[in-house]
Amino acid sequence: MKSTLLLSTFLTIASSQLLFAEQAQASDEAIFAIAIHGGAGTIDRSKMTAEKRLAYESALKQARDSGYAILAQGKSSQAAVIAAIQILENSPLFNAGKGAVYTFDGEHELDASIMNGKTLNAGAVSGVKTVKSPIALAESVMEKSVHVMLSGEGAEDFARQQGLASVENSYFDTDARYQSLLKAKKKLAEKEKELKDFQAAHKTLNNEYKYGTVGAVALDKSGTITAGTSTGGMTAKRFGRIGDAPIIGAGTYANNDSCAVSATGHGEYFIRYHVAADICARMQYQGISLEKAADVVINDVLVKAGGSGGIIAIDTAGNITMPFNSTGMYRASKSSNGDEFVGIFKDD
Repeated sequence: MKSTLLLSTFLTIASSQLLFAEQAQASDEAIFAIAIHGGAGTIDRSKMTAEKRLAYESALKQARDSGYAILAQGKSSQAAVIAAIQILENSPLFNAGKGAVYTFDGEHELDASIMNGKTLNAGAVSGVKTVKSPIALAESVMEKSVHVMLSGEGAEDFARQQGLASVENSYFDTDARYQSLLKAKKKLAEKEKELKDFQAAHKTLNNEYKYGTVGAVALDKSGTITAGTSTGGMTAKRFGRIGDAPIIGAGTYANNDSCAVSATGHGEYFIRYHVAADICARMQYQGISLEKAADVVINDVLVKAGGSGGIIAIDTAGNITMPFNSTGMYRASKSSNGDEFVGIFKDD
């Protein structure tokens, strides 16, 4: 009787150890990957000096590799997305965090969002002025509040309750962005005098003033995908304008049944056409590839509507696509299958 019990116990332990070993091996072999963007827009190749290009590429690689290292350790895609975006938020090169553009009144209003593809939980913030890392606050809204989106002073109150780092609004000041504001306001003043209408005048601004965002999408070893986006918005924006970046389904979306998307472009169009969620829905319900779904939305639907910009996206098989219909998009990716990329223009 005892020998039978001992044999049964031994077999149970051996079976458990074998199962654990198989799971560990599967985890080690599971594909993981990350893609990031630093904004799409009218990026002038003639003004892109070798030194300037190196600076952008170095920042993109740093953000990408930081997120990838987290994935390689077996940690979550959510953690990887946050880490990558925070590096971009801390760089004055990109329109998010430290490099945020100025509003018409000379301040900075920041937006961000994040979504987990396994749980479909999401968090977003808009119009915050003193939160050092908007993407960290978006994650706190997702994880620690009963809401999906918080805005303005309420969002900042919540950030203080959560103990997140706060700064003076002037922390986000940069001379390059300030010069852009002055140029934009000069153009607006000239056009407003001619057209007698601020809204009509604003439509005449070049695309370089209308967008700029950072974002990341990632797939971890467990098969979960996450998307996140952070931005300083539109140069010379007024009236508390909010773009697509903090809107779930427009600038950010993730669902393990389809894909994870972070968008960058002229936000009004991305909101109207629900770009991020549309790509995932086309993939899920039409049974088409991630690449095809993204291409249709970015290079057909948006182009016909007059919208400009791009997206980065990933699915649970580790496929990555990064289409854009503007002259350039700062982007980078890396996968455990050995593929890695960093580029700015279409022919990179």
